[in-house]
Amino acid sequence: MKRRSLLLTGLATAALPRRAFAQQKPIRIGVLTDMAGPYSANTGQGSVAGAQLAIDDFAKSHPAIKVELVSADLQLKPDIALAISSGWIDNDSVDAITDVPLSSAAFAISDLVAKRDKVALFTGAASADITGAKCGTNHLHWCYDTWSMPHGVVAATVKEGGDSWFFITADYAFGHALQRDAASFVTAAGGKLLGQALAPFPGTTDFSSFIVQAKASGAKVLGLANGGLDTVNCIKQAAEFGIMKGGQKVAGMLMLIQDIHGIGLQAGQGVVMTEPYYWNLNDATRAFAARFKKIRDGNVPNSAQAGQYSAVTHYLKAIAAVGVDKAKASGKAVLTQMKAMPTDDPIFGKGMIRADGRKIHDMHLFEVKSPAQSKEPWDYYIHKRTVPAAEAFRPIAQGNCPLTKA
Repeated sequence: MKRRSLLLTGLATAALPRRAFAQQKPIRIGVLTDMAGPYSANTGQGSVAGAQLAIDDFAKSHPAIKVELVSADLQLKPDIALAISSGWIDNDSVDAITDVPLSSAAFAISDLVAKRDKVALFTGAASADITGAKCGTNHLHWCYDTWSMPHGVVAATVKEGGDSWFFITADYAFGHALQRDAASFVTAAGGKLLGQALAPFPGTTDFSSFIVQAKASGAKVLGLANGGLDTVNCIKQAAEFGIMKGGQKVAGMLMLIQDIHGIGLQAGQGVVMTEPYYWNLNDATRAFAARFKKIRDGNVPNSAQAGQYSAVTHYLKAIAAVGVDKAKASGKAVLTQMKAMPTDDPIFGKGMIRADGRKIHDMHLFEVKSPAQSKEPWDYYIHKRTVPAAEAFRPIAQGNCPLTKA
């Protein structure tokens, strides 16, 4: 576990009564992430960097509020994630937990922060159930989910003739939710499901037997209901087995730009994918990426890592509005304020937070470039279309969130 403290300057001690200054407690944010596993390229130190940049910017406009950042590796195990989170809250006065790239861990942490009246901002976890049946008063879901990411991909693929599907699915909460939502889009568009293979998670690196099943099924599309390194390995191995050359399409249901980087444009060209953020989308996204690259050895941020900046920025704005003492006393009060304020940042632009805790914003459908089309490092996407925020996420009435029923 690593602790980094941001010591804010610019306000003379004499400007405040000495007693008040001495008693002021810092806001503490914990980034719970994957530092070495299959999701480390998509979260990890990049998520820590996104949060730190948000804190840096907040310090410029609110120098009197001290913010501290801690981070830890959840090792992709729910019990470890819960133990770290409990220790942070009970022993280290952590007020908010962010990232959590494991849906089963997110479910456990959402219960924990509700009991302790703290905050969870899920930017790495993807199950749409986080704001569905598992919604709550003390957590929010940022960036994307298992409904929004496959929505545009499936529609585009079926429209181009990919009307029969076989899924390779990560065998845990995230993978099941991703296949469930993607499959519903396939059948709604008139397509058919020809089978599935459940891959143990984590630990699977050889997907050859599952790919052979997909090839034998005769499905026109191999749908990957997994993420991170698992998706990268599946696509590389599918190419080795001649899946694409044989006429079958491969559709990644949840892919980020680091996945394409790992696959390479030669194997990844033509893949259709959905993301809420692309570093080269506009001037604001390029400016943020330039800052990020300076502290991340030239790597650009993906949607989850940039989403850390967006979520932490809005969280800190809410703290400034309600005050530090109230924020530390009640996470629910901070979330109520966050929902009351519209969101606006250089990552996702303008948006809002719904009553179920789902942060909504535009999503974008991209196609991966060929090597010849790429003009510079990380120049990987062709922008196909923008999906407006109102259409990009599951309608609130379909989520079965108890908060919306009340």
